Amino acid sequence: MDKADNKIVGSTRFYRIDTVTNTLELGYTWYGKKYRGTGINKNCKYLLLEFAFDVLNAERVGFRANHLNKRSINAMKRIGCVEEGVLRNRSINGKGKRMDVIVLSIIKQEWVESVKQTLFNLSTTNC
Repeated sequence: MDKADNKIVGSTRFYRIDTVTNTLELGYTWYGKKYRGTGINKNCKYLLLEFAFDVLNAERVGFRANHLNKRSINAMKRIGCVEEGVLRNRSINGKGKRMDVIVLSIIKQEWVESVKQTLFNLSTTNC
């Protein structure tokens, strides 16, 4: 929520939560153009990842993006996601065309050893 004009700046959430394997996915993220590049995404991702790993005790947090969405893929890599692979022809765009999906993740060991501190540092600076 933008306190200056009381407007929603965007959204992101957990989904595909599996309590047996302690894994989940983080996504369905969007931010208004005015708020892109402001650091809001890094702040939100830090808080959600901290909750996932430190409170929910997640072993893996997954992310997905359309292979053409380079902005999103690069943003995920900047926060420490590792690209795992491609799900070919996994989704269909608004025009009915088949699209590949890029799968990325952060695992608990990476979070503890480096990603948590790196993302904390990124989220506390104005990007």
